[in-house]
Amino acid sequence: MPRLPLSRRTRPALSRRTRLAGAVVAALAAGTAVFGAGQATAEHSVPRTDKEIPNLTQVQDKIKAYYGDTVTADGEHYASPTSNYARQVRGIEATARTYLTGALGKHKPAGKARPAIVLDMDDTTLLTYNYELKVGFNFTPKSQDDYLAHTDMAPVFGMNQLVNWAHEKGAEVFFITGRKEAQRDWSVRNLKNVGYDVPLDPAHVFLRDKEHPPAYLPCGATCSTVDFKSGTRKHIASLGYRIVANFGDQYSDLLGGSADRAFKLPNPMYYLP
Repeated sequence: MPRLPLSRRTRPALSRRTRLAGAVVAALAAGTAVFGAGQATAEHSVPRTDKEIPNLTQVQDKIKAYYGDTVTADGEHYASPTSNYARQVRGIEATARTYLTGALGKHKPAGKARPAIVLDMDDTTLLTYNYELKVGFNFTPKSQDDYLAHTDMAPVFGMNQLVNWAHEKGAEVFFITGRKEAQRDWSVRNLKNVGYDVPLDPAHVFLRDKEHPPAYLPCGATCSTVDFKSGTRKHIASLGYRIVANFGDQYSDLLGGSADRAFKLPNPMYYLP
C-alpha cells in the first residue's frame, strides 16, 4: 500500500505515535482514493476541498472489513484468521520462510557470523487490533499501559510459528520495539503466553529506554525511530551476528541498514515516522 515518504523527525519516547489512519495517509500520498461518486483524486499537501479527504468513518469501516472484524458476546473486537489481512500476512510469511530456508543454510560453517532475525513487536509479532478498537484508534500512553498491564495481545497470525521455526533452524531471535522500558515485563509475558518459544531476556528484547539510553546509540534519548532501530541492529551485528532478515510493520522499522533483507507486514491502522 502506498505510503507517505518517511519523515526523519525525532519522535519523543517512541510511545507517542503519530496517529493517522493508515488508509487516510496512503490515500493522500497516492492521490487515488475515491470514497463516493464524483469525489476528487488530485493530490495536494493541503486539501483544497473536503472531497480530497477520505471519510474517516468509511476508512475505519474498511479497516474493520480488511481485518475481518469479529465481535464477541462481551463486545470485544478481534481480527479473523480467515480475513484478507490474515491471508496477506501468511503470504508474506511463506515468502520469508522460503528465503530463510536458504539464508540459514548458508551460515552453518564454523567461524561465520551467527545468523539472526530481528522483529518489531506491535503489529509485527503481536496484533494490536483489539486494543485499537477498544480505544477507537485513539492511542494514548496511558491507555496502552492500562491495556498491556492486564491483557495479552494475540500473535500476528502465524508469526509465532515462523519465529519458532527460524530459531529451531539456527537463527538467534531479537526483538526491537518502540515500547518503553517500563513495559518490558508486560511485553515479555505477552510474548511467552502466545507461544513465542525463544529467549526473551534483556539481551534479546530491546525496548526504548529514554531515561538511560545505551551507550551504543550516539543519539541517546533523542533518537528518531529509524536511528533507534537501525542503531540497535548495528549493535546486534557488532556482537557477532549477521541479521539475515528484519521484520516490521512500519518502514521506520526497516530503514537504516544492518540487515540482509526486510519484510514489511501490513498495518493500515496507524503510521509511525
